[in-house]
Amino acid sequence: DVQLQASGGGLVQPGGSLRLSCAASGFTFGDHSVGWFRQAPGKERKGVSCISGGGTVTYFADSVKGRFTISRDNAKNTVYLQMDSLKPEDTAIYYCAASGRQVPYGSSWLRPDEYDYWGQGTQVTVSS
Repeated sequence: DVQLQASGGGLVQPGGSLRLSCAASGFTFGDHSVGWFRQAPGKERKGVSCISGGGTVTYFADSVKGRFTISRDNAKNTVYLQMDSLKPEDTAIYYCAASGRQVPYGSSWLRPDEYDYWGQGTQVTVSS
């Protein structure tokens, strides 16, 4: 069975950091790009970041550039999202998703329908 397990969320103060993990199983991990999306209450799901199957190509939403980094360890079938300088507006449920397109093209990584598999989400709350 295909599984994506997102973890690492929690409550953090503004300016703090969190590292999210997305552990995958049931498919050829290195052949898939992986994206992170987030959804705040009452808002649509939006792309945050994406990394190609080989880890050499990365994308970030403008709202997180310079604060978030994405990486992957294909030996462990895991993608990481390091989130620094967190702001209250980063509060959301964060989801990871895998796409059969090994290297995303253009802004396609922002489209949820580009992804074949989704994890269950992990809550990130930034508040003092």
